[in-house]
Amino acid sequence: MIAPEKIAQLIDRFQFLEAKMADGSAGSDIAKLGKEYADLRPVVETVTAYKALIEQIAEAEAMLSDPEMKELAEAELPELRAQVAASEHDVQLALLPKDAADGRPALLEIRPGTGGDEAGLFAGDLLRMYQRYAEDQGWRFEILEETQSELGGIKEVVARIAGEGVFAKMKYESGVHRVQRVPETESGGRIHTSAATVAVLPEAEDVDIEINPADIRIDTMRASGSGGQHVNTTDSAVRILHEPTGIIVVSSEKSQHRNREIAMQVLKTRLFDLERQRVDDERSADRKSQVGSGDRSERIRTYNFPQGRMTDHRINLTLYSLGQVMQGDLDEVVSALQADAQATLLAEMGA
Repeated sequence: MIAPEKIAQLIDRFQFLEAKMADGSAGSDIAKLGKEYADLRPVVETVTAYKALIEQIAEAEAMLSDPEMKELAEAELPELRAQVAASEHDVQLALLPKDAADGRPALLEIRPGTGGDEAGLFAGDLLRMYQRYAEDQGWRFEILEETQSELGGIKEVVARIAGEGVFAKMKYESGVHRVQRVPETESGGRIHTSAATVAVLPEAEDVDIEINPADIRIDTMRASGSGGQHVNTTDSAVRILHEPTGIIVVSSEKSQHRNREIAMQVLKTRLFDLERQRVDDERSADRKSQVGSGDRSERIRTYNFPQGRMTDHRINLTLYSLGQVMQGDLDEVVSALQADAQATLLAEMGA
């Protein structure tokens, strides 16, 4: 049974926000309050539906003592009780603590791991998979920095993904992705295993991270094109070193001003991610074993091309639709990961 006082507090807060916005007294806090109101609205709607069912059950139970209404009540109660069980589960999910970063844009970083040239080619395949997924979701996908190998693979890529609920869905992709297939570079037709590392970071906002100018060193240098084959004759590329952490960020677009903006935003996002990890580690020593923990050393998924199979090792999910997955059809995987994360939270809360 869900605590009535928790429901009452939630509804009171929602009504307070509604009144505050209606009477125009929100002032400079209008955007902040508006977001909280929008976030609370679906929760309150779920809670209100649950309360209505509880009231209907109470009314039906009261009718049992009335000989004329008893038969009707006995017919209604089983269905109402079945509905309230499902509704209570919906409320429990709605009341789960939310990751404040879920609604943010995300930075996607992909780097080849073990496997030489084949790992770089696989990293490129993952990039295209996420581009197609973003397109299907109606998100904006912008490559901020990309270094290609001579074979057309990826040495490193950083992309920004913006849209509704980006980090909420993409955060489960962080980790080591392993591929098993006959590589294009292999003439003997042997199955090869290689890997690429994916990191998904919630984009930092200005209020999240304040960087001391004394802590960074900014250098400009000449940018090179794909695979280092094309040379830019102007010093447009920007390299930023954050000395306290040793984080290095490079941006090599054509505009030096734009490169400074990109590099500073990527640096802020990486520092914000470090802080989030620190807080999460303090909150729960077990968190690194949970889905979506962002542990980038964990092998999370295997793509087996000979068998057309994709396996997510965190939730023991296997799909024999690898072709569709590589075309960006990740909905089934993401939904299963979200459901598993919700189940874990419910278990922790004793729900």
